[in-house]
Amino acid sequence: MQKLVHGLHHFQKHVFGSKKDLFERLSSGQAPDALFITCSDSRINPNLITNTEPGEIFILRNAGNIIPAHGAANGGEGATIEYAVHALGIKDIIVCGHSHCGAMTGLLHPEALTEMPMVSQWLNHAEATRCILRDNYADLPEEEKLNVAIQENVLVQLENLKTIPVVASRLVKGDLNLHAWVYKFETGEVYAYNAEQGQFVKLLQSDSSQIRQARQQPVLSTI
Repeated sequence: MQKLVHGLHHFQKHVFGSKKDLFERLSSGQAPDALFITCSDSRINPNLITNTEPGEIFILRNAGNIIPAHGAANGGEGATIEYAVHALGIKDIIVCGHSHCGAMTGLLHPEALTEMPMVSQWLNHAEATRCILRDNYADLPEEEKLNVAIQENVLVQLENLKTIPVVASRLVKGDLNLHAWVYKFETGEVYAYNAEQGQFVKLLQSDSSQIRQARQQPVLSTI
């Protein structure tokens, strides 16, 4: 805790002053460029990996970067997404999974969650991911199976995202783009789903990697 307090005072003394104009502008409102949905894992920092400043991305985090389908839960995910799209006019939504995801490990090994019933219940919103792995990837080695689970779960949650009314409406209107990303801790690389190739490919500087069509086949793991 002392480290956090020290960091807070460092921010106030050495960082805030250099960005005073930015924070003064932010006090009057926000206009973020994108909604970034990712895991609560402490090893992923959305602003760090996207090189963005406060106010530039609207962030939603939870265990497993999960988006319950519309009507399936009363949590804050749907409300956060609705606010981002309707009130803030967000035009891009990114669902970003990550390597070595503990939530996906728990999804593949529910027996390890017997003492974490709330986590187990939460992961029911990723049941489609579990079924996809069981029916299509049962013979994969354990490490590769986890990598595929991480990728498939991002795509499953993207489909859940489309059930939220304000998202569905904006997609029909054609002014909202959905992106599926996976961040790899050990290399700093980000992979984006390419619908034409049916797999996640390394995100290049010139590549918007918009999700323009539904996935037609299981992903081909290259991560």
